Amino acid sequence: MVEPLTYAVVGLAALLCVVAVVYAARDRLIDDPLLVVVGLVELGLGVLLVVGLVRLDHIDESAERATFVAYLATLPLIPVGTAFLAIKEKSRWAMAAVAVGGFAVAVMTARLLQIWTAHA
Repeated sequence: MVEPLTYAVVGLAALLCVVAVVYAARDRLIDDPLLVVVGLVELGLGVLLVVGLVRLDHIDESAERATFVAYLATLPLIPVGTAFLAIKEKSRWAMAAVAVGGFAVAVMTARLLQIWTAHA
């Protein structure tokens, strides 16, 4: 269950990144459709957090386990933080921050999958 969920979260985060770049290029502010994408990414990260913590005993090595838990715990903060920043800051650069946040979520989620599959 972890692999398909991870691919879905990476895809949604990449979509968030691309849409935010388009918004920044057009100098548009955050709106409801973009917040829906942020919400979907957040929902996926929440499910990934629960599944990852429940099946944490799958990872043997303590250093990898610590990295895995740290990524799981901090990932849900990124979309919420960047969306809040975009709501408060009314500029093009706020959307650039959302794009960077989406990219960071995609990369860190892919790293989670890499750690998970290394211990399969």
